[in-house]
Amino acid sequence: MAETEDIFIRAKHRTFSGLTEDVEHEWTGPFCFIQAADPQLGLMKAWRDGDCDGGGDEWAEEVELTKQAVEAVNQLRPRPRFMVLCGDLVHAMPETPFREGQERDLKAALKGTDPSIPLVFVSGNHDLGNTPTPGTVEQYCSAWGDDYFSFWVGGILCLVLNSQLFYDASACPQLKEAQETWLEEQLSRASSCSTEAKPKHVLVFQHIPLYLKSPDEEDDYFNLQRGVRQNLLDRFKRAGVKAVFSGHYHRNAGGCHGGLDMVVSSAIGCQLGEDTHGIRVVVVTADDVIHRYHSLEELRARGIDEELRKLLQA
Repeated sequence: MAETEDIFIRAKHRTFSGLTEDVEHEWTGPFCFIQAADPQLGLMKAWRDGDCDGGGDEWAEEVELTKQAVEAVNQLRPRPRFMVLCGDLVHAMPETPFREGQERDLKAALKGTDPSIPLVFVSGNHDLGNTPTPGTVEQYCSAWGDDYFSFWVGGILCLVLNSQLFYDASACPQLKEAQETWLEEQLSRASSCSTEAKPKHVLVFQHIPLYLKSPDEEDDYFNLQRGVRQNLLDRFKRAGVKAVFSGHYHRNAGGCHGGLDMVVSSAIGCQLGEDTHGIRVVVVTADDVIHRYHSLEELRARGIDEELRKLLQA
């Protein structure tokens, strides 16, 4: 593998190169990271043309927006510890026209990210297919690294999940079972650690939100089914998960219930609501996880807002 490709495949063997427990298990004070979602190269034109299934033959707009996001993130001080992209990296489904070109151009845009800011990738439904197969999951992993894994940053445990296996694993039940077994091990370990070894916070990253506004809302294309949702909510709460970060909705949404924050961030790319193209700045303190969605224009011009900056200086 070419050296320049390493930044895209750092998630291997269910962990992440450079952000491992042995190196990053100790709390060292407040820090920030970036959560982004849905660059989804190709959707903007497909949406305008009313052909989201077969369209997407142009993606220069999304490439430019991704470059703007990279520029904004590179300017931030203090530097973010990492940037996570919560799925739908490209619009073209597996084994369809434009897929290879969209992935190539997204990687070219992301290569401008400062080398000190690791890029963490989360799989979305367009990355794997609405009904993933072993083949589409393998294809994703060969391009972007593992589809689920854990990593540590400054005493925080982060779990990256393949939410498509929660949504529809009918074509790959064994992969769903494997993720379930791994996830249960991770959650059990996080909740049973001794005080010294316990993570300061546990965060989850996945593409599809558990819910958009309320845990008891009806099933929708943009959330997980109620039975699956409640099961995950109960397990996450028992394990002390502080927040779940997602995308998929192309609008900002979410809520906090029972001490668990469900954060739904709008897109770098195509907007389906009233939000602007943007990314979320997340500040982690000893006691809390605070976040604000910034438009790309605002973040490039003014940086992190004053309230978050003060938390980092505390």
